[in-house]
Amino acid sequence: MTETKPVETAVPGKAAPARRFPADPRLLGLTGVLVVLCVIGQFTRPEVFFTESNISTILRLAAAIGVVSVGMTFVIISGGIDLSVGSIVALSSVWLTTLATQSYGPFVMVVCGLAVGLGCGLVNGVLIAYGKVVPFIATLAMYVSARGLAERISGRRTQVVGDRDFLAFFRGDLLGVPVLIWIFALVFALGWVVLKRTTFGRRTYAVGGNAEASRLAGINVKRHLALVYGVAGLCCGIAALMVVARTTAGASTNGMFYELDAIAAVVIGGTLLTGGRGSLVGTLLGVLIFTVLSNLFTLNNLDTDVQNIAKGVIIVLAVLLQFRARKARTGP
Repeated sequence: MTETKPVETAVPGKAAPARRFPADPRLLGLTGVLVVLCVIGQFTRPEVFFTESNISTILRLAAAIGVVSVGMTFVIISGGIDLSVGSIVALSSVWLTTLATQSYGPFVMVVCGLAVGLGCGLVNGVLIAYGKVVPFIATLAMYVSARGLAERISGRRTQVVGDRDFLAFFRGDLLGVPVLIWIFALVFALGWVVLKRTTFGRRTYAVGGNAEASRLAGINVKRHLALVYGVAGLCCGIAALMVVARTTAGASTNGMFYELDAIAAVVIGGTLLTGGRGSLVGTLLGVLIFTVLSNLFTLNNLDTDVQNIAKGVIIVLAVLLQFRARKARTGP
């Protein structure tokens, strides 16, 4: 005879046992790294690091690359890669700061910057999804061409923003918090909702996990991939607005190395380069880790070459912490 297990029934007056949601060890590891960096900052520059001004500076510096990293998270989860994000930021910033665009006011400037970013992203997506071009090659071509077009339009000159309304809004504060930080928070929140609470997000994970199985399940994989790269391009357009607001200028050199910083932040945040798994919260922690690290080196007047070495060490340590934590949870 097989032994049957008794069925648990609710007892009146007795509360049901609460569900336990174990913390993600990858996020715990990243949080630990961020806390250590903050402790080092407080220890080395106690009079500056935890001041309101410095914290605001850290968040404003993290805002633009953070928005780009949100789009990069979608792309990598879907199983792709985007090397063109920095060049798209540069092209969008140059296009929205041309004299012809500025003469129509801030609304046209914003629409132009977003449209250029979205358009470049969709071009990437169409080439990859419908043209069967490898993501590395398609986005590398966009990386070169978008930067070249930005140089062509600007004449390799820096275009200064003369529209006061544009600068007044994007450089202003809302409830004592800079508008750039609010934009970053809004993009992150919308990205999280889309990724975790919508069909589009679930399909992104599915396509990244197994594109063929997703196609057989009825998902239009080609269209979805094109839209994912469109999302990444739109994020680049938003980041271009933020860069222009912070620097008051558009230039073909804007967004330099954004693709490397975004990919690094996404990967150490726990998103698999092979696709199918990832977290925007992890990406946020990755962005903050790199921004705090850069801030530490700036406050302590350390060379950038040492900073780059430290970034490499941080990436390795973060990955090792994630691996050990995951191994401890799942067992050998």
